This record gives sequence, structure tokens and C-alpha cells, in this order.
Amino acid sequence: MAEHQEDQWKVQTTDGQIFLTMMSPTAPHGLNVVRLRRQVEAQTPEVMALNDTNMGDPVTGLTKVPDLMVIAEEDTDDTAKVVNSRDVLMVVEVVSRTNSLTDIRDKLHDYPRMGVPLYVVVDPRKDKKTVTVHSDPSEGPDGIRYRKKVPHAFGDTVTAGRWTLDTSSLKSYPADW
Repeated sequence: MAEHQEDQWKVQTTDGQIFLTMMSPTAPHGLNVVRLRRQVEAQTPEVMALNDTNMGDPVTGLTKVPDLMVIAEEDTDDTAKVVNSRDVLMVVEVVSRTNSLTDIRDKLHDYPRMGVPLYVVVDPRKDKKTVTVHSDPSEGPDGIRYRKKVPHAFGDTVTAGRWTLDTSSLKSYPADW
């Protein structure tokens, strides 16, 4: 299905359901992704921080298109159609102003099952302005979940794994949205 999609759509799956989402992020959304990507790449030149790239898990069969994923350059496969989620070091999602549950509920549920060790959620909505770092994915009575959650406010210096993220340049969504 992803091979036949038009450029303006993302194809993602969750528990056997297929979701099509439009690729039309707002300017604050895109700026936040770029600013975080630059910080990650400056701190770790041996990694690639990829925007809007297909990621799939060969174990669960789930597919996602993260706003930003970080992978060691040596683990990239230029012949693969998707990045193997089990090679990804970190995923960053900037919460959509129109569909926040995708990032704060669905992907929070799916990413640990896909083997993503670190999930950073940036929420630029006017009533939130938070950055939350989810880590330590492990099995428990409720399945595989992130067991550690550290919330931060915009403006904080955030530790996410081996990265230090300066969130003072992150943009919130305008108040009139």
C-alpha cells in the first residue's frame, strides 16, 4: 500500500488497522523537528536523524512514520524499503494540534513493542508546552511498555539517552489555533 500512495499521505498500522494521515505539518511543527534534528546530529555525527521516513518492525508487523528517528549510520540499509525499528536509537514525535492521541496514546503503546528504546514526545499545544522522555521498554503484567517517564517544560534542558536537548528554541502553536 505504501508503494502506491500519493506523496501527501503517510501509511501507518496499529494492531491490524491501517491509518492514512496527511503530510501537512504546520510551520511550528516542522521547525521543532528541524531544530531537534540539528541538535542530535551535532552531538553524535555517527548517527542519522531522519524526518518522515518509513519505519517497520519485522516482529510485530507494525509500521510508523515518525517525525524524527535516530539511527546509527552503520545500521542503515540503502536497499531496504523501510528502516527496521529495532535498529532505531530514538524516536521524536511532535504532537499534532489536530490528532494528539496518535502520538500520546497510540505510538506510546506501539513504539516499545517495536523495540524503540527511547521515545520523546514534544507537545507544543498552548496548554501543554512539554517534552516527555519515555524510556526503559520492558515486559510487565500489562505487556511491553515504557517503564520510565520524565516530563519537562519548554525551555528546560532535557536529557534523552545520550543526547542533551535544549528546548528553549521550541515553538508552541499559536494561541488562536
